Amino acid sequence: MSTPISAPSVTTLPNDADSLADSFATSYAGVVAFIAVAAEGNFAKAGDRLGIGRSAVSRSVQKLEDQLGTRLFVRTTRSTTLTSEGERFYESCHPGVEQIVQALDAMRELREGPPSGQLRVCSTVGFGRKVVAPLLRGFREANPGISVELLLDDGPTDFTTDRIDVSFRNGRMEDSQVIAKKVIPMQMMLCASPGYAARHGLPSHIDELSDHGCVNFRLASGRVYEWEFKVSGHLRKVAPPAMLTFNDADLVLQSVLEGHGIAQMAGYQVCEHLRAGTLVACLPQHAPDDRGHYLCFLSRQHLPARMRVFIDYMTERIRALDLQILESLLVKQP
Repeated sequence: MSTPISAPSVTTLPNDADSLADSFATSYAGVVAFIAVAAEGNFAKAGDRLGIGRSAVSRSVQKLEDQLGTRLFVRTTRSTTLTSEGERFYESCHPGVEQIVQALDAMRELREGPPSGQLRVCSTVGFGRKVVAPLLRGFREANPGISVELLLDDGPTDFTTDRIDVSFRNGRMEDSQVIAKKVIPMQMMLCASPGYAARHGLPSHIDELSDHGCVNFRLASGRVYEWEFKVSGHLRKVAPPAMLTFNDADLVLQSVLEGHGIAQMAGYQVCEHLRAGTLVACLPQHAPDDRGHYLCFLSRQHLPARMRVFIDYMTERIRALDLQILESLLVKQP
């Protein structure tokens, strides 16, 4: 008779299991508190963001430091800064915590109904004033549960530090770290007022620009924008001597409308004036065609519903605006 094979005994380790659970709970709470302190710069603001007291944040971070066996912050009476180990830990765990938060937000939105919450949106100054801001009223009427904060800044977007959800950027997108959705082409038009054209004529060739009064735009980086032209299929940049230079695109436009000189400006700024005849175009056949207006965000994964509806709404409405005029100008060319 064969001897029955008994099932292997299973030894339960309640103390070890409890220890693992306690360790996970402590680690997760500590990581969340750590991320909040790193983002806000101090323990009090982190407590406000998390809805708990400063002392609770401090205890969670202390337990995490004890678990890791290393200091994550240098604390003084005036500042709280990350140690080098803290910076490395932040870079490693921040993306994971963000994905968890986004997933929880997405599930909450599915459960609770229509998209809701706050959106922090950044845009270049001129495009934000002229295009984005006027569309916000319609978006809010269609999505009353979503509040929008619009920040205008011509500098680079720091999605993480400034907690930006969506950014409108112009030009050529070379940052592979973000998702960039091209909404419309960015047409750069060289323009003058009819009065200026009557007094000084218009350049018939790029090499004649130095003979004209030019109005330049200074970028947020401090560098003066170089005018760009497409010549025989190649990009050519020109830095014309300026009679006037501004760091605000609206002031450049106003100066040209007043007849002070010629300038290269984005199509969304000048298309209405070109149709109305308050501006005339110069050298449209050499307008560059590789720029665009983009909607940028960090990841397609776990995109909150409030971001999805905002991106879809803005894409549809901006494309419906009559902001493209280059083609009609080229048709009129002799």
